[in-house]
Amino acid sequence: MTNTVVHGLPRWSLAVPPLALVVLVLSWGRDLGAVLLILVCAGLGAAVIAAVHHAEVVAHKVGEPFGTLILALAVTVIEVALIVTLMASGGDKAASLARDTVFAAVMITCNGILGLALVVGSLRHRTQEFRVHASGSALAVTTALVTLSLVLPTFTTSTPGATFSGAQLAFAGVVSLVMYGIFVFVQTIRHRDYFLPVEPEQSPVDPAAEEVETHAAAPSGKVALVSLGLLFLCLIAVVGLAKTVSPKLESAVESAGAPVAVVGVVIALLVLLPETVAAVRAALRDRLQTSLNLALGSALASIGLTIPAIALASIWLDGPLVLGLGGKEMVLFALTVVISMLTLATGRATLLQGAVHLMIFSSFVFLAVSP
Repeated sequence: MTNTVVHGLPRWSLAVPPLALVVLVLSWGRDLGAVLLILVCAGLGAAVIAAVHHAEVVAHKVGEPFGTLILALAVTVIEVALIVTLMASGGDKAASLARDTVFAAVMITCNGILGLALVVGSLRHRTQEFRVHASGSALAVTTALVTLSLVLPTFTTSTPGATFSGAQLAFAGVVSLVMYGIFVFVQTIRHRDYFLPVEPEQSPVDPAAEEVETHAAAPSGKVALVSLGLLFLCLIAVVGLAKTVSPKLESAVESAGAPVAVVGVVIALLVLLPETVAAVRAALRDRLQTSLNLALGSALASIGLTIPAIALASIWLDGPLVLGLGGKEMVLFALTVVISMLTLATGRATLLQGAVHLMIFSSFVFLAVSP
């Protein structure tokens, strides 16, 4: 390994992928005791963090808004891998896992990540600006995708329950993929300038730190390629470790007497935690548009890519696939859409708007545990 690679990447980010694979080999096919369970959970969390770190390195190389797009795609690949893995081993109990995880991801990104970024950014900078046309268009596509993929199955009549028929599921998958593809085209090519951060007018609280964050040299092509390879290894580790720990996770939820939907919430929280940190850091640097790109982009990637992947996986997965939301979830989603429209309509963010989003997110978590 050359000095350029060592100096271009933190040593922990180089060590985590192979260590996570070692943990995977040691735990594969075994009944997890206390010590091994701790190792698997630690390896899974470290692999997720390392995967997003390497995605950020690659993102820094290609620049914005490609950076947030790569990060969102990396997180979504992890999410889809976890969903398919748990569905394959869960049988009928996992019929609603995809719906619960995708809806949890939407609520976490549109309320949790967005609200936290608004709060911490407003506490430091009082008022922050962002581009209405970019964030508004992302919200519009997210609303359409959630409605077509998660709300409509509750009202269709071709199949019993909150499910799609085979043809309806295929159509929803194609529509989701097309809409997400068009959004990515607009974000990265047609109107790329819409999604660039608004330059702050005032000097940051810590000018030296801002200078380092904003003007740090992009990694070399060699470092970016190494990060891309390590990202691939991290994703393999995440899929394998998730399959290993899934029986324990489901047993823990059942033992606690919590609804099965909590499993989906835990998965979404796990894969979105590193992205939450990235969004908060961007808000602290007065780059709220980057935070919005991360939050809304993750929601879009989650619904726009997970539904087609699940539709394809359903060909060989046994059991029903429940996608339709219940009444409680529809109310929370409708409230999220209305509040998000009001938040994104002005182009300026304040502490109050962030607090409202966080309260909606808190309500979602509370009602998930205590429906």
